[in-house]
Order: sequence, then C-alpha cells, then structure tokens
Amino acid sequence: MSTQQNAAPRPSLSVGDGIAMMIGLIIGVGIFKLPQLVALNTDSGAEFIGMWVLGGLITLIGALVYAELAAAYPSTGGEYHFLNRALGSDVALLFAWARTTVIQTGAIAAVAFVFGDYAQQLWPLGIYGPSIYAAASLIFLTLINLAGTYESKNAQILFTILEVGALLCVSFIGFALASPAPSASVVPAASGGALGLAIVFILFTYGGWNEAAYLSKDVRDVDRNMVRILAVGTLTVMALYLLINLAYLHVLGLDGMRKSSAIAADVMRAGLGSGGAVLLSLFVCCAALSTINGSIFTGARVYHALGEDLSVRSLSLWSGTGNNPRNAIYLQSAIALALVAFGASTKEGFEAMINYTAPVFWFFLFLVGVSSIVLRQREPGHARPFRMPLYPLTPALFCLTCLYLLYSSIAYAGKGALVGVAVLLLGIPLLIVARIKAKA
Repeated sequence: MSTQQNAAPRPSLSVGDGIAMMIGLIIGVGIFKLPQLVALNTDSGAEFIGMWVLGGLITLIGALVYAELAAAYPSTGGEYHFLNRALGSDVALLFAWARTTVIQTGAIAAVAFVFGDYAQQLWPLGIYGPSIYAAASLIFLTLINLAGTYESKNAQILFTILEVGALLCVSFIGFALASPAPSASVVPAASGGALGLAIVFILFTYGGWNEAAYLSKDVRDVDRNMVRILAVGTLTVMALYLLINLAYLHVLGLDGMRKSSAIAADVMRAGLGSGGAVLLSLFVCCAALSTINGSIFTGARVYHALGEDLSVRSLSLWSGTGNNPRNAIYLQSAIALALVAFGASTKEGFEAMINYTAPVFWFFLFLVGVSSIVLRQREPGHARPFRMPLYPLTPALFCLTCLYLLYSSIAYAGKGALVGVAVLLLGIPLLIVARIKAKA
C-alpha cells in the first residue's frame, strides 16, 4: 500500500505551535469593529472594560471544559468525537453535517469576505473586488494547507506574530501618539445598558477558541499540553483585548467610541493621520488570513473523522507526506467557495455568513458542554489527565451561557439564522442513510 493509503496522524505540534494556532483562530476582525457595539450597550468606561473581562472569563470556562475533553479523548474529530461518545452517533453525524455545511465553512467564508473588503481598499478590483479577494485568499490558503501540516503551521505562526504585532501597534499609537479624549460626562446608552447584548458581541470577538479541540491528535504529549494551550492562549488573547480596548477608551472616550463607525481606524488616524487607515487595512488583512488558515487546518479534521466512521475511504485518507487529510481539505474549501459565491450574491457577505452560522454554532457548543457532564457520569474510571476545576459548576455555567447565546442569535439574526437552521435539518437524511448502511 502507498504512504498515502496507510498513513495516520502524527503528533507534531509543540505547546508553542498550539498556542500560536489558538491565538490566530481567536483574534480576528471583530476586535477592530465590535467594541463600538459594546460601547453602545454599556453605561461607563469601567462597565465597558468589566464586560471584556467577563467575556474573557466565560471563554476561559469553556476552554477548561474543552481541555478536559481533549486530553481525555484526543481525536482529529474534536467535538464530533466528544458528541459521538457521549450522546450517540445520530447527534454526532448531525453535528458533522452542520459543521461541514454551516458552522466551519460559513465562518471561513465570513472572514474571507472581511479580507476582501479591506484588500479592496488597498488595491481596488472593481465592483466584484471583495468577492474576488475572498475567493483568492481561500484558494491561496487551501494550497498552503495542502502542502502539509508543517507548512500550514509555519504560516499560522507568521500570521499570528503579525496580528499580535498589529494589536500592540494600535495600542501603542493610541497611548503614545494620539491625544486622549477630553473628559466629558458620559451619556447613558440609549438601551439603558443592554449588557446581555454587549456580551453577545464580546463572545463573538473571543470566538474560535473551541477549534483547539481539533488539534488534540496533532499535539505532542497531549495529556499535559492541551490544557496549557487552551489556558495560555485564552489568557493571552484576554490580555491583548483589554490592552487595545483601553487604548480605544483612552483616545476616543466612551461617547467617541459610540459615534465611531470604524473605531480602530479613528485611533490610527488620531495618531498617524490619513496614513493610519492604510496601515489598519493591512492589520485587518493579516488578522483575517490568520483566522482563515487556522480554520482550514482544524476544520478539515472533522471531515477525516467522519470519513472513518462512515467508512468513506476517499474522505478518511490521511496523507503521509503532508501529514494531513488532503481530500477533506479539498471538500471543505469547495463548500466554502460555494458559500463565498452565495454571500457575493447577497451583497452583504459578512453579515449573511454570521447570521447563517450563529444559532447552529451555539446549539452544538451547548451539547458539547452537556457531553462533558455525561462522560464524567458514564465513564468515571476513564483516565482524565486534566480535570476541570469546580465541577459541576464549570460545565453548568458554560451550558447556560451557550443557551443564552443560542436565544440571542436567533432573536437578532433574522432570516439568515433560519436559513442556517434549515440547512441543519437537511442533514436528517444523512442520519437515515447512515443507519441503513450500519444495518447492511
């Protein structure tokens, strides 16, 4: 048999590699835009910063839940594997369908559109420029991931260094070069401080940390290193987010943040003049590329796990030369490109993709939290190199947060959310086919 046919995943990622992957997955374009929406729903600077701290702590709680699951049940399938073991194959297959058609591919397409919007500002390509850039970025990063785990890992480290440098640069410019906002009495938010809505935006900005679960089969010494990757990655992002939000607050003040449609650009302009906007576009492009690359890397792993469970040989193949699931990468990127085409037809690509993915994402994250409790009860003797602290309070808080965000995403996302849910329900025939195949 060829190397391509009989290869298996080889642990090759160090703690540093995993942390870089995780930071790159979390830090995306949201931190350059969503703080304005948080400011609109908070009543003071202290409350604004406090909500970002709260968002970081909620994210850390989720990371602790995932750290226990990933260390105890390492698999390229990540959440798919957890759900399969705890709640059964039907739930796991429905999740795999949702992830491959809605969650992961929709998120990849959404960030690709953001890259396209900012690349268009640097080098316009006409009316379809953003969509062309979105497709081009997806194809380029797919080729890097096809080259191999080593190449995609190194690309991720480079992108992460660039985007962390971007956040530090914006923060430095805000504190050192821009004049502070004049002191003024803060007018309460029009909503009276809708803190629930503020935390929705904040947790979207922290989104992506759960993707680390798909690295568990690639991480060396996963028993010890998975919790380090999740904890250090989350705390690092939390520190960076607090720093840049303090810079926003220093330069613009809460009232100025509420009035700004491009909050990071206004900070850059205050410190560097008109050239700051160009530099910010480069920063956002780096952040978008980092998120897309990391999402392609982790997302293809669930296709591989699904192929193994359904005995779909072409999908389960693991490349020995690249140490990656090549066919899974091809399929995932093809679906993401189709969603780019769909988003381009709506002329609201980014918003369409966010609305499309949010409810389904939070529903299955809730089920992962439930799985952590089920597996603790059902398999008490199973080796758990890391045990989440304050059990069962930790997974209970995580599940309640996911339920609240599921409700909020349906309430605010409108028709896009219904489309995502409809696509999820189309996965039911997949369950029927899988059952028939299992009985054959």
